[in-house]
Amino acid sequence: MALNLDIQLKRSNKVYREGDTIAGVVIIDTPTDIKHEGVFMTIEGTVDLQISTQNVGAFDAFYNSVKPVQLMMCSLEIARAGRFPSGTTEIPFEAPVIPLLNKVLYESYHGVFINVQYLLKAVIKRNFLNKDIHKTLEFVVENTPCLNVLSSKVDKFVINQNTLANVNDSSIIPKFHIVGSIDSVLCSIMQPFTGEVKIEHSDIPIKSIDVQLVRVETCGCAEGFSKDATEIQNIQIAEGNVSTGISIPIYMIFPRLFSCSTTKTANFKIEFEVNISVIFVDDHLVTENFPITLYR
Repeated sequence: MALNLDIQLKRSNKVYREGDTIAGVVIIDTPTDIKHEGVFMTIEGTVDLQISTQNVGAFDAFYNSVKPVQLMMCSLEIARAGRFPSGTTEIPFEAPVIPLLNKVLYESYHGVFINVQYLLKAVIKRNFLNKDIHKTLEFVVENTPCLNVLSSKVDKFVINQNTLANVNDSSIIPKFHIVGSIDSVLCSIMQPFTGEVKIEHSDIPIKSIDVQLVRVETCGCAEGFSKDATEIQNIQIAEGNVSTGISIPIYMIFPRLFSCSTTKTANFKIEFEVNISVIFVDDHLVTENFPITLYR
């Protein structure tokens, strides 16, 4: 049986806010007595940025990855050099969740070109004949919830053959008329995205109606900015030829880690959009786009 190292936090959900104290124990499980040169804990937060190959080319993107932005760094010596007895040893630790000077703790976020990540890294130092033992655990940082409820009016929309953009020959487009509404484009990330869509008329049958959540990531680099939109999730709200005149509800939960509060900084931006897509049986697709602002 080998030496096992684990990190356990007091908060089971691993969610913290700026000013909180992150506390837990480092657990060492060993079948025999072992000698060590100390146990160290590093708590760090970084923003990793990657330039899209679509914007600058694969070769350039490899060398021009934007330098990571360090948000938080704390190093602790939680056990001095000595010996661990056989069995299980627990070493407590705690540290404040605070940013570096002139930095801001952005919300945890896992994207395609931008990652905001907060990690606990524990290491047991060994002598030169043995490898150091490492363990990493991610924890989540969220903004303090907004006490003032931000209001936004209902956003109504109409989609028909006359509202379409990027159409070469409008004469071949069948006639259809779709109406709907979005309850708010200023959205609390803790509440569902809601609205409704109604098919009032369509010359050809409908195959599917989807709601798509899209991330729009903008990264800064020496040559300029790289902006990319990628899908987070796609939810089908209707299948088959929908009856006309029936209101179809839109209900979507924002996924944890893959979405966060809308963030705009000097080096990067994380924004979000929602697409309402109607697919006809001939596989023609019409989409209505809604830029949304997320807050906590």
